[in-house]
Amino acid sequence: MQEKDIYSELSSIRNLMERSSKFISLSGLSGIMAGVYALIGAFLGYKIVYVPHSALEYRNHYVNDPKVLGQLFLVAFAVLILSLATGIWLTIRQARKKGENFWNPVSKRLLTSLAIPLFTGGLFILILIYRGDYSIIASACLLFYGLALISGSNYTFSDVKWLGFCEIALGLLSALFPGYGIIFWTIGFGILHIIYGSMMHFKYNK
Repeated sequence: MQEKDIYSELSSIRNLMERSSKFISLSGLSGIMAGVYALIGAFLGYKIVYVPHSALEYRNHYVNDPKVLGQLFLVAFAVLILSLATGIWLTIRQARKKGENFWNPVSKRLLTSLAIPLFTGGLFILILIYRGDYSIIASACLLFYGLALISGSNYTFSDVKWLGFCEIALGLLSALFPGYGIIFWTIGFGILHIIYGSMMHFKYNK
């Protein structure tokens, strides 16, 4: 067997092992769209909280108006649902292009790894809201999301791990400067998602 044939066989074996242990049908476009939704949500949140009361500046107090809180919750919920729906649809489409089954043991393990930190973080945020402590909600969102990405990266592209580290770093910075929560939230869920999604798309989905 020639040397190039050996390399070809080894490459085929590695690809087969990767397909059996990692979910490689994540769509980079879903990350881009999630970032776009987050930017729109951040803009709406800015208008709800700051306009026409004040400019975008450091806040050492937080809105306790139930109407404002309700509007912010609806915006955040809409961003979450749109991001999930778009991500699932694009990922299923990507899997079909590659001739893979979207719902398989690897994708189930991936979802479980993501769900545990996200569910825990969601409950923690609800507790913060219940207690009226809004100062670190943006930080908690970023931290638990980053932990979920690092956990899930064991079952998909390793690039996801680095996005998780960036989200955690932003979450810690947001905890240090809670008055700028909306800015850190916008960077983490908006800008970083668009950058990450673009890189993933051109690296894996072209």
